[in-house]
Amino acid sequence: MVLPSLKLQDLIEEIRGAKTQAQEREVIQKECAHIRASFRDGDPLHRHRQLAKLLYVHMLGYPAHFGQMECLKLIASPRFTDKRVGYLGAMLLLDERQDAHLLVTNSIKNDLSQGIPAVQGLALCTLSSMGSAEMCRDLATEVEKLLLQPSPYVRKKAVLTAVHMIRKVPELSNIFLPPCAKLLQERHHGILLGTITLIIELCERSPAALKHFRKVVPKLVQILRTLVTTGYSADHSISGVSDPFLQVQILRLLRILGRNHEENSETMNDLLAQVATNTDTSRNVGNAVLFETVLTIMDIHSAAGLRVLAVNILGRFLLNNDKNIRYVALTSLLRLVQSDHSAVQRHRPTVVECLQESDASLSRRALELSLALVNSSNVRAMTKELQDFLETCPPDLRADCASGILLAAERFAPNKRWHIDTILHVLTKAGTHVRDDAVANLTQLIGGAQELHAYSVRRLYSALAEDISQQPLVQVATWCIGEYGDLLLEGSCEETEPLHVEEEVVLALLEKVLQSHMSLPATRGYALTALMKLSTRFRGDNNRIRQVVSIYGSCLDVELQQRAVEYNTLFRKYDHMRVAILEKMPLVERGGPQVDEEAKESKEEAPLSEVTPNPTEPQASNLLDLLDLLDGTSGETQHLPPLAPSPGDALIHLLDLPCEPPPPAPIPNLKVFEREGLQLNLSFVRPPGVPDLLLITITATNASGDDVTHFNCQAAVPKNLQLQLQAPSGNTVPAQSGLPITQLLRILNPKKAPLRLKLRLTYNHFGQSVQEIFEVNNLPLETWQ
Repeated sequence: MVLPSLKLQDLIEEIRGAKTQAQEREVIQKECAHIRASFRDGDPLHRHRQLAKLLYVHMLGYPAHFGQMECLKLIASPRFTDKRVGYLGAMLLLDERQDAHLLVTNSIKNDLSQGIPAVQGLALCTLSSMGSAEMCRDLATEVEKLLLQPSPYVRKKAVLTAVHMIRKVPELSNIFLPPCAKLLQERHHGILLGTITLIIELCERSPAALKHFRKVVPKLVQILRTLVTTGYSADHSISGVSDPFLQVQILRLLRILGRNHEENSETMNDLLAQVATNTDTSRNVGNAVLFETVLTIMDIHSAAGLRVLAVNILGRFLLNNDKNIRYVALTSLLRLVQSDHSAVQRHRPTVVECLQESDASLSRRALELSLALVNSSNVRAMTKELQDFLETCPPDLRADCASGILLAAERFAPNKRWHIDTILHVLTKAGTHVRDDAVANLTQLIGGAQELHAYSVRRLYSALAEDISQQPLVQVATWCIGEYGDLLLEGSCEETEPLHVEEEVVLALLEKVLQSHMSLPATRGYALTALMKLSTRFRGDNNRIRQVVSIYGSCLDVELQQRAVEYNTLFRKYDHMRVAILEKMPLVERGGPQVDEEAKESKEEAPLSEVTPNPTEPQASNLLDLLDLLDGTSGETQHLPPLAPSPGDALIHLLDLPCEPPPPAPIPNLKVFEREGLQLNLSFVRPPGVPDLLLITITATNASGDDVTHFNCQAAVPKNLQLQLQAPSGNTVPAQSGLPITQLLRILNPKKAPLRLKLRLTYNHFGQSVQEIFEVNNLPLETWQ
């Protein structure tokens, strides 16, 4: 006996009454069998009921694809009850990936041409939900006619369908331009909201539409002013704010129309000030309107006082109890800090307080904003706050905080001693989290501050004696002890407390570093070199140093073993030259951001033909080449072949030393990408000691009025080349030519093959996700020959 099919209500009750998943599946399988049998029998009176049950089964996650054709039959039915269920089934069961969705086009076209608003509404809803690009092109003219229909119900749904069509097929924008101006005269808030959304889509996708709608700014200002000044309305007011959804959309459209347009910006300035001062902020609805107002003020050519008002609104947001509002405020202030630095500086104490937030996303945003607020006038106070935060911040923020403090100290340090103290504090508290170049920067800084050598070596020795776990600190300390160990043994330094150190204690500390399991191979190399240099700084016997060096001649680490073998050879065969070879390093010209910019400008100004080497003064490294000395097998020193005499090189000729080879001419930069203000430039460097290596620096700048976010650059080279892509300096390119993003590419080309580069860019700009893939074939010949 075959059980009768269940009604929809009975099916729902039976499924909900199932105690196990197996019982539920059994009920559904039986009912699906009845539904299939009913479809095969072709019962037209109960087809919509069967499909309704099938849709409920589909909503539970069970397969219901066999009902797709029944949806088409119900849509073609003249009965409204059939059409209602058929269109609902089409929206749930059909999409662009299935060819069956194209079969519904004629039915939708016929229903749109009918004069029944309910049927037209069903057809428009279905088209806006699952309409493909082909369907949009076929039905665009019918939707355009319905935009001016008498029924507000149909007009509202037609506007929303037009928005879907523009998103699917942007080239249809010209069809919908004329009706939009008429729809702005509507008093129906639903139609107005849909019209504003449609205009936003048109302006973002078509420059012609943007130019066309600039003339409607006075009308938009009038609509928004009416909303702001209107009192309470039961139909539209939410928490005391008149239709906040419409206000937000109008503000977004004004932001688009006023961007880079002086006249429109002037028209909306007074209105924006009125909205900013009259909106109630006691509820979240008012905060949403205020935030959109702030974004609009910052994107257009607004007055200076209005921009200060916007920053103050964001400052009030920082005091809000809602974490989401505080996060939005911090993110917005971070965008404004480049253009309105002084206005944002007024809220610095509040921003610093946000560093202590328990929410990780809030504290990260507060850290980024605090680092952006550091300048020459507040560097001492801000660095103190950031150092306190460094000691208590979560581990995932420690690297960003440490790197930010080091960069701020490098840019705004009031004096060298303060700069050294700041870096030492960071290395002591978070040495394992600093950037790779921190060690080199500090050694250059100490080497260039001759008056602080004694102070630095004493501070570093004391820090090393307390903790040898922070590897960057250990590396700097061992380097400094090796260079200036003689100053460590001298009398007290005025800047520090009296410190009496014995030679044996210093050597024991360096041996402790060498033997520590926490020491990296690079750290052991620093310590071994420091011991070798102390053999010329200390007056005592060098037997202990020679014993330690000889032990590492059989070390498993190849680099450390090579150093030890070379140093042993220096002791045994070239002891008479050891003092000259291990003398203090010469002062190294310290490169920083400003120095690099000046050098870049001088390079651009000077023609390439005038770049000539100046070999009249040989560097100290040319006097004695340790590797060349160790190549010999006998105790006799090797003599380099004499060079032909040349004018002005008498001293070099006298010493029979080769002069420096002329440095290679700089490789010109190359612009490879430019779109909507975003520009990508490549700069090239061929390290003189590694001819097969090419360093490419990708620099991304943004001259537009909107930030480029989620920026990601990937590269590929031919298989016969080796590519190493390092992490970029950030993922946001600030607007209005803010701080650029840089990324380093290392390409190894041992076969000197022609260089080709393929780049893939992904980023968000002006609210759109952009992906670009292009190949760079016009690289200079100097990059690979």
